[in-house]
Amino acid sequence: MPSHYQGRRDTVRALNAYINLARATDSLLGRMSLELNQKGLTMGQFGVLEALLHLGPMRQQTLGHKLLRSGGNITLVVDNLEKHGWVRREPQKDDRRMIVIHLTPQGRKLIEGVFPEHAQTIKREMSVLTQREQETLRRICRKLGRNGKESDKQGQKKENSNDTNSTK
Repeated sequence: MPSHYQGRRDTVRALNAYINLARATDSLLGRMSLELNQKGLTMGQFGVLEALLHLGPMRQQTLGHKLLRSGGNITLVVDNLEKHGWVRREPQKDDRRMIVIHLTPQGRKLIEGVFPEHAQTIKREMSVLTQREQETLRRICRKLGRNGKESDKQGQKKENSNDTNSTK
């Protein structure tokens, strides 16, 4: 449903784009959450397990930043993962305030089983878009996420080479 705001054309266009983005995101995340919930995971838990699988052990604070979660939220998610035996916390010897989160063997087995299925679900959901549309969407979302700011030259070169590779 478009905005009912009767303001300037550029404002109405921005509102409509925002509404469509928010609704599409909510709809897609709802379907993704349902799939993960059937496997006993929340989106937040999946995000932590996936990050640890692909990036390795990391500080709890770093996990929060990477996943765009507050300190309190990431603590709750890690607490619940730890209760299930899927992660373990390891205080650093030189600074016990720094906690590094590790996958346990059970957590690794779980995420290695769930991730490929989840990736296929995402692929299926995104298949309503052409490859070019998916790439355009990726670039637009990245730009919005960075508030329109361009990355440094090195990051831009890397992104441009990825753009070339991903659209072939």
